[in-house]
Amino acid sequence: MRLDHLSYAAGPDGLASTAQRIGGLLGREFSDGGVHPRFGTRNMTLALDGGTYLEIVEALDHPASDKAPFGQAVRARSALGGGWLGWVVAVPDITPLEERLGRHAAQGNRHRPDGTELRWKQIGVNGLISDPQLPFFVQWESPTELHPSAGASPDWSLACLEIAGDPQRVSEWLGQSVDAPLEDVKVDWVAPHGTPGIIAAQIATPNGLVRL
Repeated sequence: MRLDHLSYAAGPDGLASTAQRIGGLLGREFSDGGVHPRFGTRNMTLALDGGTYLEIVEALDHPASDKAPFGQAVRARSALGGGWLGWVVAVPDITPLEERLGRHAAQGNRHRPDGTELRWKQIGVNGLISDPQLPFFVQWESPTELHPSAGASPDWSLACLEIAGDPQRVSEWLGQSVDAPLEDVKVDWVAPHGTPGIIAAQIATPNGLVRL
């Protein structure tokens, strides 16, 4: 169990403009990640050191985005002006989570512009919708060398994650201490005054720390 990526919903200016704006702050361009046909969304990604990455995602004008929980979550966050959607934990086997949550994981896939297909399973988005401090889970089915963090430069890394929430509540959701997936990440927990969830991510760049 480890931190896989952070998900950021595009604002009213759309996916490309949001990625350009955030990439400009970080001094690096995002890559086109492709469309998630089962979720009615598409994304752009930026690899970070340590096996994680940033994802900017938007909902498409497609029936799947109204039916799939992930599409619903993205559409709702973008409707509020965009911003942090949540954090995602990778697990080697998603079966125990399916048993604990009492439902099957959703199959996910997307094709990069070069035609490469990425495949994974995910579960727990409904938990994120009801309580945004909670992560959802992915089990990658594609080879490690195709993970969106592959080829990351050590000059860009996640320095700190600021979360409004209760680490005990998150630990109960994970089924183990929240320290496990975040052992390599500094986390500042803040008592929520309003909606819980990610407040900010601090990214180390060659030009210093950037707080998003």
